[in-house]
Amino acid sequence: MNAHHPDSTGASDDDAPPFAGLTPERVLDAVDGLLMPAGARTDGRLLPLNSYENRVYQVGVEDGPPVIAKFYRPKRWSNEAILEEHAFVASLVAREIPAVPAREFEGTTLHEFDGFRFSVFERRGGRAPDLDRRDTLEWLGRFIGRIHAVGAIEPYRERPTLDIQTFGYEPREFLLTHRFVPDDVREAYERVVEMALEGVAQCFERAGDVAQLRLHGDCHPSNVLWTDAGPHFVDFDDSRMGPAIQDLWLLLPAGRAEASGALADLLAGYEDFREFDQRELHLIEALRTLRLIHYAAWLARRWHDPAFPVAFPWFNTQRYWEDRILELREQVGAIQEGPLWPV
Repeated sequence: MNAHHPDSTGASDDDAPPFAGLTPERVLDAVDGLLMPAGARTDGRLLPLNSYENRVYQVGVEDGPPVIAKFYRPKRWSNEAILEEHAFVASLVAREIPAVPAREFEGTTLHEFDGFRFSVFERRGGRAPDLDRRDTLEWLGRFIGRIHAVGAIEPYRERPTLDIQTFGYEPREFLLTHRFVPDDVREAYERVVEMALEGVAQCFERAGDVAQLRLHGDCHPSNVLWTDAGPHFVDFDDSRMGPAIQDLWLLLPAGRAEASGALADLLAGYEDFREFDQRELHLIEALRTLRLIHYAAWLARRWHDPAFPVAFPWFNTQRYWEDRILELREQVGAIQEGPLWPV
């Protein structure tokens, strides 16, 4: 089906493609500027890695292992918010929790080159975790419990909170105001997203005043790399304040019965290090619903970035929005079914 063409004036918070000037030469020059004072330099090899929000590269280094260079999307985070995330990850590493911190050069972990902000990380390999294994889930639960024990020590001051306003109401308004939803399905989308957000609000009301802490924020299986020594956690770019369950539900399988068993295994490990408030179980389907709404708006906000139409050609087609309507209807049903319980 043909793509729907929205009001392009609202498609972005930026005025120009954000990484248009980030050439391979600039990437290598930026990294060399950090490495050369320390007696190292790049060898010209550059491998783009799978990242759309930012630009991430594996950069070869002469006589040494490659490094990872991450160039931050302009205007998304303030310098203070980026450094706050770096400090959180460093505090995890200091407690021997397996995460990958930004490397420090000249007293800081955040650098600038030709207007681009970037950081450099050690390259860490690994494979996807086998989430069908109970011992794997318990192992992950233990480490997430340890992350949250540190995350609960103090709050973020520069980073936002995952809530119904920023992940639900605001994304909905963006999509509708800038006419991303085609006219012939707009009314159906408006109805179902309203029902979904009403259900989300009821879930938050039932959960009550649960604790908010610093989270990984996007703890899905692709952000956990597994080695023979166990897991390590990467990409804290979406780290923010929120309920603990946000870092657990993304690891659950799709089927309700299977998810109940996996949740029990995760929590068995989690509670070795931190008590879990079972009221948060009311939030699993609510958070899943918010993620679906937010993801559609994320694609819409980034549509001006040339990388997005290439990577997501199915976005904003008639079929895409019909599928989102069906997906949200299913979420309304899942919310009405009641919370998932560990079994």
